[in-house]
Amino acid sequence: MPSPQQARAQASAITSGRTAPEAGAAPTSQLRELFDGPRLSPGQRRIAQYLIEHITEAAFLSITDLAERVGVSQPSVTRFAGAVGFSGYPALRERLQAIALSTLGSAPGTPAEVTSNELQAAVDAEIENLENLRRDFADPDEIIRVGRALSRSTPLTVLGLRISVSLAEYFAYAARRIHPDVRLVTRGGSVAYDALLQSREAGGTWVLAFGMPRHAHETLTAMRVARGAGLQVALITDLGLGPLADEADVTFATGTGSRLVFDSYAAPVVLSAALLQAMTDADPERTQARLEEYEQVAEQHQFFLKD
Repeated sequence: MPSPQQARAQASAITSGRTAPEAGAAPTSQLRELFDGPRLSPGQRRIAQYLIEHITEAAFLSITDLAERVGVSQPSVTRFAGAVGFSGYPALRERLQAIALSTLGSAPGTPAEVTSNELQAAVDAEIENLENLRRDFADPDEIIRVGRALSRSTPLTVLGLRISVSLAEYFAYAARRIHPDVRLVTRGGSVAYDALLQSREAGGTWVLAFGMPRHAHETLTAMRVARGAGLQVALITDLGLGPLADEADVTFATGTGSRLVFDSYAAPVVLSAALLQAMTDADPERTQARLEEYEQVAEQHQFFLKD
């Protein structure tokens, strides 16, 4: 009889292609798609990120107010509008207002009806992050493609520094059940450089990096080292724009919970699990063999309680 993990690996294969139409892309997804194409300057990325994080308010600001909120000049806002494909700020604001109004129109209840406390509000924010991720999963082709690439990379390196260590450890722990050589890097500086260079010399082709806020300089440096060594980098982060995304070959951006003192990571964990699922689907025979072998070892050494 297969273990629960084996049964899930067999039954949960991701189906390629777009499924039934969704109710419409989430506002953050729409904005990232709007801002993702052009090569933006650091100041323009700040404007884009402010709009992503404050769309319902920012969409109705004047050019003067927006410039003041972001800390840039009015001409910078005008140039930003042109860089993302609009004739000027008024045309951009009209598009932003349409996105913002669709958000408000779909909200479950008016502000007067909202009586949640801070903990409930934090959960609500994570539910929204998961809803956005669900919409992104309407087309899983990129997840499938990258999962196959990670599965083929031997060794596979998983990078997570500072606050991102826990996510990297989760992914690496699970990936070792289905992949023969997973190398976890949780220390920066020369230790990370050595590990990345050794991974490439051993035949590795991909690194999966986690970059959660606050984004660390050493994560950016390690990603540059990886790419300089010839490794491709897949990034799981909260921002589709910015220095980390610029250094990645593939970026999966999904929201983090930021309503409490420390961030929560419901959506990044689900995204990680989806990539792991794609890896199991990429080589089902290897997956089955490794899970069966692990179950035998776990039973022999009594790793787990019999619940």
